[in-house]
Formats: sequence, C-alpha cells, structure tokens
Amino acid sequence: MIDTKQRNTALLVAGCFFMENLDGTIVSTAAESMGESLGVAPTAIGLVVTAYLVTLAVLIPLSGWLTARFGPRRVFLTAIAVFSLASLGCALSSSLGELVAMRVLQGAGGAMMVPVGRLMVVARAAKPDIPRLVSYVVWPALVAPVIAPLLGGLLTTYASWHWMFLVNLPLGAAAFGIAWRLIDAAPPGPDVPRLDLWGVLLTSTGLGALTWTAHLLSGAGEPWQPAAATGALAVLLLAVAAWHLLRTDRPLIDLRTLKVTTFRASVSGGSLFWIVVAAVPFLLPLLFQEVFGWSAVRSGAVVLFVFVGNIGIKPATTYLLNRFGFRPLLLAATLGVGATTAVCAFLTAATPLALIVVVTVVSGAARSLGLTCYQVIAFADVPHERMRDANTLQSTAQQAAAGLGVVAATVALRAGGPLGDLLPGTPSAGTAYGIAFCLLALVSLGALAGAVRLHPTAGDAVRRPAPAREPAPAGGR
Repeated sequence: MIDTKQRNTALLVAGCFFMENLDGTIVSTAAESMGESLGVAPTAIGLVVTAYLVTLAVLIPLSGWLTARFGPRRVFLTAIAVFSLASLGCALSSSLGELVAMRVLQGAGGAMMVPVGRLMVVARAAKPDIPRLVSYVVWPALVAPVIAPLLGGLLTTYASWHWMFLVNLPLGAAAFGIAWRLIDAAPPGPDVPRLDLWGVLLTSTGLGALTWTAHLLSGAGEPWQPAAATGALAVLLLAVAAWHLLRTDRPLIDLRTLKVTTFRASVSGGSLFWIVVAAVPFLLPLLFQEVFGWSAVRSGAVVLFVFVGNIGIKPATTYLLNRFGFRPLLLAATLGVGATTAVCAFLTAATPLALIVVVTVVSGAARSLGLTCYQVIAFADVPHERMRDANTLQSTAQQAAAGLGVVAATVALRAGGPLGDLLPGTPSAGTAYGIAFCLLALVSLGALAGAVRLHPTAGDAVRRPAPAREPAPAGGR
C-alpha cells in the first residue's frame, strides 16, 4: 500500500511538473505585449520559448548521472531553487538578451527538477503501487498546456507579462520548503560511473539541433533550407550518439533498456501519442480565434474543458488498469484521441457550443487515460536497478515528443493550404485547419498500431490482482 510520504512526494513532483510545463507554453500567448515591452518584434519572442525547450532537451539526459553522483535530494532542491530564481530573473529582465539568458537558466532547473523527482517516486515503489503514484504525477503535463492560453491571456490582459514568471515564486518557495522536510538525504550510489563525455556531447548537441529544427519549422514564412540542414545534422548526431551509447559499457543513456518490451512500447507509442496530445491544444485556440472569430478568453475557456475530461477520468484510471489491463485501455485511448482529433476537422462556427464541449471533454479523458497508461507501463517490467536508466531515457523521449507536438501542428497547418487547393470546391478559412486535424489523427494511428501489437498480459506486473470471489454456498445458484 502507498504510505503518506510516497503520496506526498508524488504530489510534490506533480506541482513541479506543472510549473515546468506551464512555463514551456504560456509565453506564446504574450508575444505581442512582451515584444512591445522589450522593444523587439513579437516574432523574436519565439526565441524565448525555444531557449527554454532547447535547454530542457539538452540537459535532461544528464539528470540520471547527476542523481547517481550527488544524490536525489541535493539535485532536486538545487533544481527547484535554480528554477525559481531564474523565474524572478525572467520577470526582472529589461532586454531580450537578458530574458533569453534567464530562460536558459530556468530550463536548466526544469531539466533536473522533474526527471529526478519522478525517479524518487518510482525507484523504491512496489510495482503494484506505481499506477497510482504515476497518476498523481501525470496530470500536470496534461493540465498546463490546456490552461496556459487562458491564464496567459488573463495575466497579460489584466496585469502584465511579468506575472507569468512571478507566479512561480510562491509555488517554488512552497515546493522547496516541502521538499526540504519531505525528502530524506541519501548518499550517492556506491558505484557511480565516470561521466560519459562523448555521450553528453553527441546526445546533447543532437537533441539541441532537433529542437532548433522544430523552432525553425514553427516559424511562419521561414525558408525551409535552414530547417532541412539542421534537421539532417540532428539525425546524423543522434545516429552517431546511438552507435556510441550501444558500444559503451557505462553510457550516459542506456539504450539497452529498450530490450524490455513494455518499456519500448512506452517510448515508441507514447512518443507518437504525446505529439498529438501536445498539438491539439495548440491548434484548437487558433481555430477558434482565427476562423470562428472568438476572443482569446472565450477560446481559452472552451479549451479548458479538455482539463475537465482529464480530471474526470483520473480517479478511475487505477481501477480501470487493474480491471482491464493495459492493452484494452491503450486501444481505447488511442482510438479516442484519434477520433476526437478527426472530429475537430469538421467543427465550424455554426457547430453548437455544447457539441464542441463534449468533444473536448472526451478528448481530455482519452488523453489522460492514454498518458497514464504509457507512463505506468514504462516501469512495469524494468528491474529496480535499471530504473534510473529507464527514467532518463523515458524523460528524454517525452520532452522531445512534447516539443515536436507544436511543430507537427504547425507543419500540418502549413500543408493544409496546398492540400486544400487539391480538394473539390473552393477552400474556406477553416479548410487548412480541417486537413491539419486529419493529418494529426493519422499520427495517432501509429500509436494505435503499437497498442494492437502489445501482448494481452503486458504490464501485468504492476496490476493488483482482482479479489477472489467467495465460493457459492452448496446447492446455491
């Protein structure tokens, strides 16, 4: 059974996860006001988002080694402090250069904060306790991108963009104080390997190039040649990094963990699922504002119903996992996300608001169920001594997929224009969005195919057996 300390640790990490994910998306809603305040074009604010995401991608692979070298408590507390102080620095920045530098520092704190926190949650937990503990941690990843447009719009409309960073100060102070009392000091591991410098260099530069490619692709009207060049460089660096990591005895990231079938399914299918999950909350507000003509506050409020679906299904996820197992739930979740994404392609300004709300609620429930299953099954069959390696690899893949979600949405939206011209009839303002949602629905089919291939008993190590039925009395019916 889960004790109070385990539950409180999971909730603490959930709060930190919320801060990290919120700061990755909320800035985009204030580009215009931030650009005016800092004396730069609104498009330049994209660098503020990219600097944060690049730093996360580059430094997350180091989290496992740092935890082994210095102990989880020291790394976790330092990460919270760095993230919170960097948030203050962001709010006090008076130029774009200062703000970008503070965002890099903020990303460094976030890169250590959540992976190390999640490792503390799952490393010592009994296998049957992992589903409930992970369900506590997962919800902020679902909630933050959904409420970011509304919260960012409210803060920039009724206060100023500085408050997007200042809200982290009381949250960070509370998290630091709770962690100081809750997390026990633990000595570093007895067999800490030397830092794999080649692994750091190749993996970090490859992930950084991949994230920068995503930034280039998400810029409207940008030429494709720079993105193609950095994308090719990223693929080359990551291929060489994989070759190195598989040949090294003590690699920075142990790719051999992918030999565990359920973990491999979580990384592959879960990454595709993450891409769609991150893309839809980005596209929906654009559809509502640019095509339907809604205000930022109204569109953000409607998208918030995705959060209602997230929370509504959350209390039942552990029961559903124990009752039905991973394969049926992943099939239902991937089908649900794919179907609701496809339905979004047919929404118009004349669609009843109640129907739009129903679609967003069902989408939120499917998102929550699927991500919880993918997060839990990742650790179902991984031995305790390899939890650190699995957590590092899974965190890296998750961050890369979440970052690529917005890029996938942008590329799909751009492709919607030319593809819409090929359709019969005259394209409307919403045609490109309809095609973009259909393309994203096709991406979710990749996750569905992975779920189909899972064995019916996959992940049973973390399921609690159903209570045995009492035998019927003799002669009874």
